[in-house]
Amino acid sequence: QVQLVESGGGLVQAGGSLRLSCAASGRTFSSRAMDWFRQAPGKQRAFVATISWSGGNTYYADSVKGRFTISRDNAKNTVYLQMNSLKPEDTAVYYCAARNPSRTIQTVGACDYWGQGTQVTVSS
Repeated sequence: QVQLVESGGGLVQAGGSLRLSCAASGRTFSSRAMDWFRQAPGKQRAFVATISWSGGNTYYADSVKGRFTISRDNAKNTVYLQMNSLKPEDTAVYYCAARNPSRTIQTVGACDYWGQGTQVTVSS
């Protein structure tokens, strides 16, 4: 069992930065890939970024590549999403998710556990 709690969301102007955190409890955190997804109003939940269990591999959606950075600290059971050069189209609820260890593709269905989400609003 893994419990996830996101924090760090808020209101920021376009071009600004935010750092999201996802604190995890549960013994299997360090053995799981972790994903960030986001869901804008009226849209489906979409993949944003992923990081392997060791932190050695990361992958990003094209829409955030070069602006967002995912990282993790397994000693603190925490995964981060640093978001720079934010745009109004980045406005969404951001969710962290713990992927099933047997799944290698970053999809909603591949994740066993989800946080409650944190709102990010970027004003123009």
